[in-house]
This record gives sequence, C-alpha cells and structure tokens, in this order.
Amino acid sequence: MMRKRVFKIMYAATMALLLSVPLRAGQVHDSLRVYLETAAVNNPSIRQKLYEYEAAQMKVSQAGTLPDPEMTAGVLIKPMEIIGGMQAADLRLMQMFPWFGVLKSAKDEASLMANAKKELFSDKQLEVFFEVKSTWYELYRIRRAIDISGKNLELLSVIERLALARFKSAAVQDDTQVQGLADLYRIQMEAGELKNSIAQLNDRSQTVIARFNSYLNRQPETMVYTPDSLAIDSLPLPLFTAVDSILKNNPGLTMLESEIQSLDARKKKIRRMGYPSVGLGLDYSVISRKEIPSSGMNGKDMIMPMVSVTLPVYRKRYIAMESEADLLKKASSEQYTATANALVNEFYIAIRQYKDAQRRVKLYNEQYLLASKSLEIVRRSFAESAASLTDLLRLRQQAYDYELKKDEAIADLGTSTAWLEKLMALSITDKPR
Repeated sequence: MMRKRVFKIMYAATMALLLSVPLRAGQVHDSLRVYLETAAVNNPSIRQKLYEYEAAQMKVSQAGTLPDPEMTAGVLIKPMEIIGGMQAADLRLMQMFPWFGVLKSAKDEASLMANAKKELFSDKQLEVFFEVKSTWYELYRIRRAIDISGKNLELLSVIERLALARFKSAAVQDDTQVQGLADLYRIQMEAGELKNSIAQLNDRSQTVIARFNSYLNRQPETMVYTPDSLAIDSLPLPLFTAVDSILKNNPGLTMLESEIQSLDARKKKIRRMGYPSVGLGLDYSVISRKEIPSSGMNGKDMIMPMVSVTLPVYRKRYIAMESEADLLKKASSEQYTATANALVNEFYIAIRQYKDAQRRVKLYNEQYLLASKSLEIVRRSFAESAASLTDLLRLRQQAYDYELKKDEAIADLGTSTAWLEKLMALSITDKPR
C-alpha cells in the first residue's frame, strides 16, 4: 500500500511538472516585433544614420543653385570730373553662370550621395535588428534553461522523497539501507549542481537583458518579455532566390552602386567646370551735375551692361580632378566586388547553420519524446522497487539534456533565420512575428 501511495504522489507531481506551462511575468502586449519597432525609433545608432541621410538631402538643393551674385560699391570721397558731370559713386552687380550642365551634374552627384547615405541608414537598421533578434533568442534560450532546470529540480525532489521512503522501509544496517543512503546523497549532490546552474543562468540573464535594452535605448533593468515556447521559424522566401535577393537588395551593395553613379556625375561636373563661366551684370555710375554744363548729359546717371568670362587655362587641376574621380570609381567597383563576395560567403555560412538548426530541432524533439517515455516507464518501475536509482537518474538526465538541446536548436534556428533576413535585407514588415 505504501509503495502504491508513493507512486501515485510521484506520478501526479511529475506529470504536473511536465505538462504545466507557467506564464512568465511581463507585458503581454510585448513581442519581438514590438521590440524591433521600438529599436527602429529609439536606437541612437539608427537615429544617427537617419540624421546624416537627412543632412545629405539638404545638400541636393544647395548643389543645384547658382553662386551668389556679387555686388560692389565705390564712393568717391571727392567727386571726379567727367564730361557728363561729376562722378560721385559707382555700383556694380554681377551674376556668374557656370557652363551648361554643371549645376545639373552637381545636383545629380549630391542626390546620389544622399541615396548612399540612405542605404547606410538601412544597413545600420538591419544590423541593429539582427542584434535585437539574436539577443532576444539568447534570452529565450537562457530562460528556457532556467525553466527546464527548475522542473528537473522539482523532479529530483520527488525522487528524493521516494528514495527516502525506500530508505526508511529497509531493515536497519542492511545493504539496502546503505545503498538507499548513498542514493539520497547522490540526489542531493545533483540538486546542488542544478541550483548552482540556475543561479548562474539568472545572473547571465540580467546581463543579456541589459544588452537587449541598450539596443532599444531603455533602462538596463527594463523587463523583457519572452514566450514560454517558440514556433519553428522559417524564411519567407525560398532559399534558391536568396543569393539573388542579397545581390539585389543588400544596402551595403546598393550604397556602393549609388557611390559609383555619384562619381560618374562628379566627373561630368568636373569636365564642364573646365569650360568658361559667363557673368552678366550691370554697372551703375552716380553722376552729379556740374555748375557750368559742358554737355547735354550733364548730371545724368550712367547704366552699363557688363559681361565677364572666366578663362580656365590651368588645365592640370581639372585633369587631376577627373583622374581622381576615375580612381575613386575603380576603388568603389573593387569594393563592390569584394563586398558581394563576402556577402555570398556569409550566406553559405548562415544557410549551413540554418539547415543544421532545422535538423537538430527535429532530432532533439524526437529524442526528447523517446527519453520522456523511457523515463516514465523506469519511474513506474522505481516506485515499485523494480528499477535502480542509477537508471532513473540517467534517463532523467537524458530527458533534461534533450529538452535543453531542443530549445537551443529552436533559438539557433531563429538566430540563423534573422541572419539570413539581414543579408537579404528583409524588413520587419516582410514577415509576421
């Protein structure tokens, strides 16, 4: 009767531990998507790149405008006598006009450089999103380890109570009692290891929470919500289109494309700057009357249209500027090739981790189910003194390890998916969370 009663208590307690899904304290409205949206608004690195892009946009209108007109004024301290009167002052207004196409090329160059800044902003946004996702998955993994360790600690407590009952029911000083005492010590040692592991995981989680909140520009101790279980993550696009998506959409490459195009526009601007600039203006002379008129123009102000032309005779400067633009374009082209190669190589590393995580999720899920069934069988036998504590603890450890590895694989799958999304430049709106 005693054995049956102990078995029923142990079975009920263990099933409750295995089947329960405790709710974690936190804000239920929080999710990874909400955190990404918060980072997009609050992260200082993203905001920095946004302000740099907006500042670059301001240069577009600046580049497309004419130079400021020049106005000079001269006043004669003692009016100078001329045929038509006495010249008292001279005013001159001049507006320079660069060669046709200079302003347009300058505006194109500034616009393309602004596009490059925009791509840098997008690249920084994707980088921060990946850091947010990978840190969130790391926190999920730690919390799941804490939960699983807690369940195993409770299970050890149930086994300890059962072992204690077997110890008390054994004859004094016989071999069964000695073995039972050794079993109790062994259980207590394993429980001590689990408690230490849980304490270490709790300390580690605080560090990860602080790092996570730094990406959202929040206080380090702000609560971060993670669910008790995660759905198996997957990519929104088929893998055979991934490389094309990287080469087409990655902001690091599109930034270099804009930079190359801006250098083409700069070269056109420099070539046209080597042509003459034309200035149009007016010269206005203030003439006062003579007391003794000597001409019919006496005292009449003079207006004289003026034209000026710059003579770009020093060609070495413009030739050097064009050569500079050509060399910078070649450098950017080489950087584009190197970046594309690095991204493709990074893709194959990420895809290997993605597929490996998929396999591990399937494997450890199956292994955990088998270990759990085996544990249940041995637990029943142990309650009836038909199985040894060694077998029970070994199967308990296996089930514990497989459950940990399963959740680690799910977190790794989410992290590798986030890595591939970063490479393919998929935003937070491209897939639901």
